[in-house]
Amino acid sequence: EYAKGWSMGEATPEELTAMCRLTAEAMEDGAFGVATALIYPPNSYSTDTELVEIARVVARYGGVYITHMRSEGDRLLESLADTIALGRQTGVAVEVYHLKATGQRNWSKMPEAIAMIDAARAEGVDVGANMYPYVASGTGLGAILPDWAAAEGKLEERLHDPEMRRRIREEVLAPGNRVQLAGGPEGVLVVGLQHPEHQPYVGKTLAEIATLRGQDWVDTVFDLVCAEGPWVHTMYFLMSEENLRLQMRQPWIKFGTDAPGLDPAHPHLLLTHHPRAYGTYPRILGKYVREEGVLTWEEAIRKMTSAVANRLHIRDRGLLREGYYADVVLFDPDTVEDRATFSHPHQLSSGIREVWVNGQRVLAHGQHTGALPGRPVYGPGR
Repeated sequence: EYAKGWSMGEATPEELTAMCRLTAEAMEDGAFGVATALIYPPNSYSTDTELVEIARVVARYGGVYITHMRSEGDRLLESLADTIALGRQTGVAVEVYHLKATGQRNWSKMPEAIAMIDAARAEGVDVGANMYPYVASGTGLGAILPDWAAAEGKLEERLHDPEMRRRIREEVLAPGNRVQLAGGPEGVLVVGLQHPEHQPYVGKTLAEIATLRGQDWVDTVFDLVCAEGPWVHTMYFLMSEENLRLQMRQPWIKFGTDAPGLDPAHPHLLLTHHPRAYGTYPRILGKYVREEGVLTWEEAIRKMTSAVANRLHIRDRGLLREGYYADVVLFDPDTVEDRATFSHPHQLSSGIREVWVNGQRVLAHGQHTGALPGRPVYGPGR
């Protein structure tokens, strides 16, 4: 975006030089690496040439190339092959973020995807992945629309053009679209609307909203995106519980929320969020460790702590070890569990009793102490 804005097409030599220079400067400032989100404009306009050149810079500084791949559905295996090839070609450490197989017809691909990662690792390619423990993803309503529709920042203009609107509609109704993979508009939950006139739609499926508006669901998407922008927070029910359990057991998996930290008491939280913002780690510990035995306590905690610190080259953190920073969580294994749901996400988890950050107690008996001992943490290129 710095070098090309929202333009599609190959980068010029000058633009590519600018991208690589910016990456090098960021790594020297302490970045951990580069993260790409290749299903969202303008990142989806990035060519493989750009990605390879930027990954070479990241590798030079010992960083990580973290990627939301070009496809998690119909072309999951092809996208994973491309990602592994980038790591093989450049020598950069590769992390697939929130690994998943979207759409029921693609669920059977997960064992093969895991086998591909295992084979690459055995070959010496440094590739791993992370995940969150939910069957629904959370992203913008505009993710339904084809990438080219947002080129040059002209999404709203195109949606108001009858011919462009017709072309966009054709692609939205194509079999591989996110809505089709979710089983239709019934599998799409819209939660992030801000305009007062749209509040009755919050927490309803796309199918229900279209009925209330007396519209086709595609026109509902177009109108809401024009009114509110493409990042209307939306849940897409795309994944299977069986695959979640299979992924969790892989030794190279790490856990992450893919969400910001939120405070349920904060008055600005009028919008619904994905429950993963509150429940990710307690859900793994309560549901998948204590109740279902998918993982041991030790393995689950390793994938939340030291595995993450090691992947990002964060030194002296992630373990209870003499000389390390004292980042400590004390929880009750009998009561730890998530309470946040898709319909009521702003619910704090239970069973987390004490927390220390950098040796200072920030949670005492489940209550924040007011201490703010956080400090910057830098990547290996600083």
